[in-house]
Amino acid sequence: MAGLVPAIHDLPRSTKNVDARDKPGHDERKPTVRVMSMTLPHLTDAESFRAFRSASSQWLPIALDIARGHGLDVGAPLVFATGTNLVVGLGDNLILKIFPLLLRAQFVSERASLSQLAGRLHLPIPEIVAEGERDGWPYLIITRLAGTLGSEVWPHLPEDQKERVLRQIGETIAMVQRVPLGPLSAIEPRWDEFMRRQMQGCRARHTRLGLAPKFLAGLDDLLRDAAQLIPMDAPPVILIGEYIPENFLLASDDGQWSLKGLFDFGDVLAGWRDYDLLGPSAFMAAGRPGRVKSLLEGFGYTKLDFALKRRLMALMLLHRASDLNGHICIEGWQERAADLVELQDLIWPG
Repeated sequence: MAGLVPAIHDLPRSTKNVDARDKPGHDERKPTVRVMSMTLPHLTDAESFRAFRSASSQWLPIALDIARGHGLDVGAPLVFATGTNLVVGLGDNLILKIFPLLLRAQFVSERASLSQLAGRLHLPIPEIVAEGERDGWPYLIITRLAGTLGSEVWPHLPEDQKERVLRQIGETIAMVQRVPLGPLSAIEPRWDEFMRRQMQGCRARHTRLGLAPKFLAGLDDLLRDAAQLIPMDAPPVILIGEYIPENFLLASDDGQWSLKGLFDFGDVLAGWRDYDLLGPSAFMAAGRPGRVKSLLEGFGYTKLDFALKRRLMALMLLHRASDLNGHICIEGWQERAADLVELQDLIWPG
């Protein structure tokens, strides 16, 4: 998270050279004044957007202008350097998220998800305060949740607290999935289409990402099993896709840590329920039997059999953000597993 960013009135202004101007016979010239654009650009690729996002001085004045237009205080803006979109905190209570045109689908997902889940969960999520569009870029103004970012706390929690939080995450996934789809039933891509596309590109993706040949060798068998193990036309549920420490908040009550908030709904899908177990399995459970058991029992699974492990392994390789080398948080897993079957036993022991 970045530090405080100066407000517009603190930005440097152009000045004249007073001494030169006052000399007799001096041919006074007007100083060059650089006028800051108050228009969001038309960006057509992710690389140019990332460059624009990283230069907050180019877009922060526009963000503050949007906030002023809604009558909001802009005295102490806080730019969030991480994340996908343009995000700025407005005081302690609000956040402005601006979505580029090429990520409009994330705006649609976030707006529809927050609206559909509002009042239906036992866990706080952001509330939409205002929405609009600036130069073709849609935006949301949402409430800011209380709590500590999970990624700041998780590495330091005792093992029993990690199991406690993972059980709550499993319960939260199940709670979200009990909410009716509503307008999210029309979210794109459709589950069967998404899965088939992921299967078609699976080998190329993991070859490009450097997955070891011993694991690539088992891909064809796994994908053949996946076609039977992953329901393509079962009644879909809401899938957040990323139950990871960067997307939830924690709080401690007398040493007992609990899940206190959930945010970032820009990648929601409607599909098969097990898909949402992958984030906490990869980033948090770390192959620890107690953690895996807590997560799955919280979700509602009491039996971890070969078919479930096989399905989870397939879904992990088919996840839209899948990168086993970067995401599996088990020390030395590449050496400890000889193939994908051994790897699934390592990730989901029991």
